[in-house]
Amino acid sequence: MKIWDISRTLSNDLAEWPGDEPCCFRLTRQKAKGESVNLGAISMSVHNGTHADAQFHFDTNGESIEKAPLETYLGRATVVDLAQAFLDSKEKHLITIEDLRPSAEAIAATSRVLVKTGRWSDSAVFPNQIPVIAADVPAWLQKNGVKLLGMDLPSVDEIDSKSLQNHHALARAGIAIVESLDLSDVASGIYQFAAPPLKIAGGDGAPMRAILWRE
Repeated sequence: MKIWDISRTLSNDLAEWPGDEPCCFRLTRQKAKGESVNLGAISMSVHNGTHADAQFHFDTNGESIEKAPLETYLGRATVVDLAQAFLDSKEKHLITIEDLRPSAEAIAATSRVLVKTGRWSDSAVFPNQIPVIAADVPAWLQKNGVKLLGMDLPSVDEIDSKSLQNHHALARAGIAIVESLDLSDVASGIYQFAAPPLKIAGGDGAPMRAILWRE
């Protein structure tokens, strides 16, 4: 069985969202200093690294992450590799229905879609600008039975967006959001997918260890 780890590594070098709480891991006890164990502690935003957004993140009345149905994050997923298109055109900024349509049959069959753009290759450097889905994409995804959208980017909206229109549109369409995947070693196609978010009471999101595999 081949397994692909599509999670970004949590480390003190990981670039956080500008102004957000950075990842800080430290050893509070060390065997090298005479302690019986090595013991670590971590502090960071729950949106660092590969994570799930809860609706509470952008809607005060939305559900928090511990209430998210786990079956959404487990099952078959379609990877759509658009990296070459974004490499060929630095001006390309939108992920459109036309980009997704060639994979429509697989997307409908799996109900989860992971979009690879290749536009965030260095996790230590936060991108200044990212591609985003076009405004009509959430409705198209809903029509095709999609219940989860994953991206290899830190957001489904523009970095400077305050309205978070894509977050809201995806929520209205019943589509869960996964951000900051690492799809660099993954080709287009259908995979088995598992990425349950941590069970954080009242959480607006949660880190996850996302993997793909094929038998």
